[in-house]
Amino acid sequence: MPNTQNKSLLTRFLLWKTKHIPQRNFVYMLSVLVGLIAGLGAVTLKNLTHFIQHLLEAKVVSDYHHAFYFLFPLVGLSITFLIKKYVIRHNFGHGIPSTLKAIAKKKGIMKQYQMFSALLAAPFTVGFGGSVGLEGPTVSTAAAISSNISRLFHTNQSTRTLLIGCASTGAIACIFKAPIAAIVFAIEVFSLDLTLSSLLPLLISSISGVLLSYFFYGDDTILPFQLIDKFELNQVPYFALLGVVAALTSIYFTKVYEYLHNYFEKIASPIKRLIIGGLGLGVIVFFIPPLYGEGFDVINNVMKGNYETALQNNFLHLEIHNAWIIIGMLAGLVIFKIIASAFTFGAGGIGGIFSPSLFMGSILGCFFAKLINTLGFLKFNLSESNFTLVGMAGVLGGVLQAPLTAIFLIAELTGGYNLFIPLMITVAICFAITKYFLPFSVYSMELARAGDLITHDKDQAVLTLMNLESLIEKKFVPVHPEMTLGDIVHKAVIKSNRNIFPVIDANDSLQGIILLDDIRPIMFNQNLYKEIKAEDVMQNAPAVIDLDNDRMSGVMQKFQDSSAWNLPVISEEKYIGFISKSKLLTAYRRKLISFTQQ
Repeated sequence: MPNTQNKSLLTRFLLWKTKHIPQRNFVYMLSVLVGLIAGLGAVTLKNLTHFIQHLLEAKVVSDYHHAFYFLFPLVGLSITFLIKKYVIRHNFGHGIPSTLKAIAKKKGIMKQYQMFSALLAAPFTVGFGGSVGLEGPTVSTAAAISSNISRLFHTNQSTRTLLIGCASTGAIACIFKAPIAAIVFAIEVFSLDLTLSSLLPLLISSISGVLLSYFFYGDDTILPFQLIDKFELNQVPYFALLGVVAALTSIYFTKVYEYLHNYFEKIASPIKRLIIGGLGLGVIVFFIPPLYGEGFDVINNVMKGNYETALQNNFLHLEIHNAWIIIGMLAGLVIFKIIASAFTFGAGGIGGIFSPSLFMGSILGCFFAKLINTLGFLKFNLSESNFTLVGMAGVLGGVLQAPLTAIFLIAELTGGYNLFIPLMITVAICFAITKYFLPFSVYSMELARAGDLITHDKDQAVLTLMNLESLIEKKFVPVHPEMTLGDIVHKAVIKSNRNIFPVIDANDSLQGIILLDDIRPIMFNQNLYKEIKAEDVMQNAPAVIDLDNDRMSGVMQKFQDSSAWNLPVISEEKYIGFISKSKLLTAYRRKLISFTQQ
């Protein structure tokens, strides 16, 4: 009874909404709701994680023993494993890549458990020392909630995708208090079209997320910083050189992540992955405690020049007074951060790569400036804080391949645009070099390999969104290789309104096709009815569509190359049906119209 009542109330609301609220205004209302929910998710995830981390680091480690740095990551990853297996009971991804896949292949539909899975698992991963970030889980949680809200109110696919973008905007805006960067992030990462109809909902969600952040945290930000040193023209060559170094670091980041990801993927047992990854992460964090957790405290201390605080508790108990020791330790942080992050993911941890990118970039920028200043061949000193910020933007833009997000994020974090020129120089050079060697970002590489990546190329995006299986027509009468011409005429030609017949064997494997034109000259000659068999008149299909491996762009290419109007479809080497060019082009036209109206 309660379910029936709820459904009737919802139905009545939807009918009332249809009559009284224009669709565009309703989307604006939903964007406010989604932005606030995304902000609440960000606040909840952050507070849970920082509570765990503060409890462990401030109490257990300081009061008992440094060796707990080795133990905590394995404990946190074990708790995450138990939550995934016994509470969520589903295997779920690391956030943004899974959200991109939902948009590309599932029409923006995300499962209900995705609304709380990352919210439960990520705090234990990161709070216990997992060297990953919270931005990815926050975005995926908000995206799943917005997807299910969209389904509740029966919105179409384009609106559902837009609201997922609004969710990511609200989440990023709340985390960093950077509303413009949050909008740009949604456009760059989720490949949303920047139109008037999409810009206003994104703007509303961004404002909602920022206001919620101010409500809970006041003026506090995750990266508080005020510019002290001004940009000077004679520093341009060094910002350009930093862009090159940031590109090399971005490529290193992506390659190491991909290598270790593939390594852990080959390990079938999740328990074995947990042990290898957990122990590997524990060893790294034990020797390099600044790699514990997200690392924003380390970033803030480095930006302020508090190297003793940032690099304390090092295993060798080195005194942080010698500049070369600081340079060496900074280099170590850059090298081992992504290794620690990859071990966290490989062990089954839940997190994101946004924070590791910021961490590596900030440490790289500080390392770069301090190295040049220590070498002492310049008549002036480079601003270590400015280079820390610009390096952060460079690596973030290179790893995520979202250069505008990186530029606006740092510009907004610093409260102004005094570093805008060096940010543009470094990020542009880093992005150009990285893009040349790595066509796709860490977020998109897996989807790109499978041909499921949506980009700002409308034609490619529409092809990716199309469902190949829905286009298959099965009302074709099959024949067998041993069938005689008489059987073909009486059992196939007479009963079919098609002019093409698939030839399949006893195992349903496609052997060829027969066109009506192939048998028309002989089909009325009854003297040949028993002499000619299907295998005598069949021909090879001009091309075959493999449902398991072919993507829509490849199918289009096969129709173009073969000039055929119908092509057979197979799955697991068995005949399924045909796809016609006319139906394919009609479906493409409809999807294009729907896509361009969002």
